[in-house]
Amino acid sequence: MSDYLETSAEDVPVEDAGPETESHWLSYVGNRIPWYVRLIWLMFWVFAVYYTITYLFPALQIEIISPP
Repeated sequence: MSDYLETSAEDVPVEDAGPETESHWLSYVGNRIPWYVRLIWLMFWVFAVYYTITYLFPALQIEIISPP
């Protein structure tokens, strides 16, 4: 006989439920990230690196050498 039939949620009060009993009723299901969402994130990070190299680093060099 399985544990599923021997224990029901109504049989165990909330205060007396141990970790084993509570974990019996929990199930975690992962979800796959679609390919297009991964592509969007990849494009974002490529743009962030490009922007940093193109605009931020030159501006920082100018600001460090001659601050306003």
